[in-house]
Amino acid sequence: MKVHLAYGREGLEVDLPDHADVLLPEPVPALADPAAAIRQALRRPIASPPLRELVSAGDRVAVVFSDITRPTPNHILLPPLLAEIEETGVPRDRITLINALGMHRPNTREELERMLGSELLEGYRIVQHDACDASQLTYLSINERGARVEINSAYMSAGVRILTGFVEPHIFAGYSGGGKAVLPGVAGADIVMSNHGGPMIAHPKATWCSVDGNPIFQEMRRVALATKPAILLNVTLNQRKEITAVFAGDLVAAHDAGIAFAERVYVRPVPHEYDIAVASNLGYPVDINLYQSYKGLSVAAQAVRTGGAVILAAECSDGLGLSHFRELLAARESPLELVEMIRDPAFHHYDQWGVQVGAMVQARVRSYLYSTLSPEDTSRAHMVPCADIGETVVALSESCGGGGAPRILVLPYGQLTVPRVAV
Repeated sequence: MKVHLAYGREGLEVDLPDHADVLLPEPVPALADPAAAIRQALRRPIASPPLRELVSAGDRVAVVFSDITRPTPNHILLPPLLAEIEETGVPRDRITLINALGMHRPNTREELERMLGSELLEGYRIVQHDACDASQLTYLSINERGARVEINSAYMSAGVRILTGFVEPHIFAGYSGGGKAVLPGVAGADIVMSNHGGPMIAHPKATWCSVDGNPIFQEMRRVALATKPAILLNVTLNQRKEITAVFAGDLVAAHDAGIAFAERVYVRPVPHEYDIAVASNLGYPVDINLYQSYKGLSVAAQAVRTGGAVILAAECSDGLGLSHFRELLAARESPLELVEMIRDPAFHHYDQWGVQVGAMVQARVRSYLYSTLSPEDTSRAHMVPCADIGETVVALSESCGGGGAPRILVLPYGQLTVPRVAV
């Protein structure tokens, strides 16, 4: 059978065995009028006064938005939000839009225009957060592990702070959205490194769709609450990246509502573990590099037996990732050695969490990559280059043995479907 995988901007058609199980998100229609739904959510928020009652004409307002590595439809989300703010009398020159880059690279002007639209790009002050620039940061506190909690000064100096984002399953934070707009979005490098440190990533609760007892999720929420955001505006998306629901209001209550909705849509039961899985990383912009695309590898591995195989289709048009990520990949000869090195509480290296989450999977299953990366870069990432997904599945099937057809799982939309194996 032919299966369409979300890959890059165009997608990818692959030939796979007819007996493969194809796992799709719960079908949810797009909102007919997302702008109207956003306005309604801001006027009748969850556990919060309406936005217009939280803003006065003399306020300075900061709005945090997701960077290019997230499919958040900022060009749809922000205009009605900004209109609500401006209708209270706040002029545009008192509104700052902050790109929540976390530890990612700055976005280019072309990317910002694609994310926001030309009117927003030209009409508002835009700050690209730099986690490593001390002059951009305001000190808040010291966490229990001794890390400095510092947050973007343009955000902290505003009288009204607004967080936006997209709720989806997350590889170690449980779910995105909510407090992630602050930590790591507009946080300093020290607290990001601490929150994403080796022992934190290795915690058994720091995984897909897990929030209770997840130390990463809980600290993200605590830090975000400490910044006293006025309101949260989050959305969920379907596989076509269309808005399916809007959640606005108190940070905790609105985010919890978004998580409950996401749990029903994105978590999909499967009857057993599989021998082989084929997965995407949701296509562009989410598969922009391998650092981001390890999510697709990890989510597929949730349903693959130890010793099985995962084939990841991720374009990686930006390459492997930033220099720190590339350097760390080459620091050890095997994924298991990388895991052991990074889990040492004394180990600190930028982008170590990206390497760790990939290596934790690669130490358990065989990992293949179909991408635009060179075979050398793919091998550097401890993955096997894959030139043809269908042929690779056939070859893996023949090597499985056991006298029967191997169990094959396909995740065309990557982390928008989190397989949960029946107990």
